[in-house]
Amino acid sequence: MTRATVDVSRSSRVVTLRVSAVIEETADARTLVFDVPAAAAERFDFRPGQFLTVRIPSERGEPVARCYSLANSPFTGEPPQVTVKRTPGGYGSNWLCDNITVGDTLDVLPPQGAFTPASLDTDLLLWAAGSGITPVISILRSALARGTGRVVLFYANREQDSVIFADALRDLVARYPGRITVAHWLESLQGLPSAAQLAEFAAPYPSFESFVCGPGPFMSAVTEALSGTGWPRERITTEVFVSLSGDPFAVPEPLDPADSEDAARVEVELDGTVHALSWPRSRTLVDVMLADGLDVPYSCREGECGSCACTVVDGAVAMPGSTILDQEDIDAGYTLACQARPSTDRVRIRF
Repeated sequence: MTRATVDVSRSSRVVTLRVSAVIEETADARTLVFDVPAAAAERFDFRPGQFLTVRIPSERGEPVARCYSLANSPFTGEPPQVTVKRTPGGYGSNWLCDNITVGDTLDVLPPQGAFTPASLDTDLLLWAAGSGITPVISILRSALARGTGRVVLFYANREQDSVIFADALRDLVARYPGRITVAHWLESLQGLPSAAQLAEFAAPYPSFESFVCGPGPFMSAVTEALSGTGWPRERITTEVFVSLSGDPFAVPEPLDPADSEDAARVEVELDGTVHALSWPRSRTLVDVMLADGLDVPYSCREGECGSCACTVVDGAVAMPGSTILDQEDIDAGYTLACQARPSTDRVRIRF
């Protein structure tokens, strides 16, 4: 297959994966199964609901990176796999669906994302529309394989032929009777679900944790329905993907020693270890962590994905307006490490 020429300079976090299988899920959706090199196996341990960032070969003169959710469970022994559904006019999804075959390789960043339950023993009310099923089925499969709670799925599609994982869902219902309920909603038969209809569906499950993924209007309708019935905000988790505009695969620019003349001190708690760093006020926290050799979680470095969300435990930071964090998140101390710069001389951050 003819490949586009891409810049060979890239971040040390990038891993090249071989595609071991391509599965046709529907006429517009493909699942790509990856072989992970033994040396990178630990870096590809993932939590249910997380995603990979994939570099799409491009001749358009600019890097193209897209985030695709992992559809399998990390607990069933399968290699990582992402499901890609064509987006009308979308370069990345169409390129992958049209070009990738077994044996091809793709550059990816290790798994990221916070769309994952704190406990798989919790009763879960899952909401998906279209390709939003991808992270949701990872959570569903994992909860059934490792958890003890009940799982209820509301899955909306335009028509029967567009239902991704239809056979897999039937198999799971047969394998776990009494633990899983799947409700399909087809726009071709039932129209678009209203907030009132969604609220009625949720009514029997007031203590469940809700996870929502799909097109913006669908997620808005679900959150409106849940909020209107008094569902606590902390029990509603949504997943939002955007087309990344930057190049998260590029080698970050080194820090300028002159920047250290105006720097704060930051203590960063990452994976249980505290790192003390000098934080120049002109650079982001991701910049200084990468310069120190830390394996900071990020997927875009543009404030577009939320992978680097962290908590300001002490001190203060400045951050541009964000579509990823709402005001309640910011008031609770959350910030994006790829956007944050220090406002005080000392800051403490927890990932």
